[in-house]
Amino acid sequence: MAKKKPIVGIIMGSKSDLPVMEQAALALDEFGIEYEISIVSAHRTPDKMFEYAQSAASRGLQVIIAGAGGAAHLPGMVASITPLPVIGVPIKSSNSIDGWDSVLSILQMPNGVPVATVALNAAQNAGILAAQIIASSSPALLKKISVYKEKLKKKVDEMNREIKRQPGKK
Repeated sequence: MAKKKPIVGIIMGSKSDLPVMEQAALALDEFGIEYEISIVSAHRTPDKMFEYAQSAASRGLQVIIAGAGGAAHLPGMVASITPLPVIGVPIKSSNSIDGWDSVLSILQMPNGVPVATVALNAAQNAGILAAQIIASSSPALLKKISVYKEKLKKKVDEMNREIKRQPGKK
């Protein structure tokens, strides 16, 4: 069977970002969304970054998830080049100041160059957000998102039942 073309691009500045960014891939897997994953450094491979961002839409991508630590220029630079929505994942890296430098670098984009920004190391949320963006034009995917959200509600209900069953609780 032929593999479907990816519709989400997951990129990161370094292989050290992979343990965080794999969480976006796992979220996309849960919804059956095809993706590609690559290392694209804004600082070490700027030509590759430009080519990736410029060709993303014509290659069929619909959303790009870009993770970066430290100065975290990758999400903003990609967003400045592509017409696609970009979701930035700030990553607490070895050269990071508790992750705040990454958060602020991705969050503080100038008007006209938006980057949707998730919490520090929250690549899972980036994957879910990418799925929700795509679901706005896919009824089947929208149903999967609704089922996922219902499961979250049920987990909270179960947690409430568990804490009420503890000894000394009524």
